[in-house]
Amino acid sequence: MIIPKQKDKPKTKVRVIFDNENLKEAYEELSETDPLKKRIDFVIKRIKEKPVFGQPICKKLIPKEYKKKGVDNAFWVELSKGKGWRLIYSLKSFTEIEIVAIILEWFTKHKDYERRFGYN
Repeated sequence: MIIPKQKDKPKTKVRVIFDNENLKEAYEELSETDPLKKRIDFVIKRIKEKPVFGQPICKKLIPKEYKKKGVDNAFWVELSKGKGWRLIYSLKSFTEIEIVAIILEWFTKHKDYERRFGYN
């Protein structure tokens, strides 16, 4: 008996972009040897491999600054052990074959992260 080969589902492409030009420029200005840039590059690579790589942020905790931009989901990723660096991103899907990950911002001071999310 010959079993027909199933058609392979096209692999979903994941594109990573920055929320705004200022954020993109801040990233581009980081030196290639900067530990922050290395970690952001690592996270971008991981998001492309597995878009839900980060820890989901509860919808009711998503800051109003993000909601004003139409963000209805967000994830955080720790960029450093013990330093409190965090990267926040959101996912959008415009087609079945493409997901867009939007880097919303990153924090190099945990207090800034706490302030943004109203934890203090």
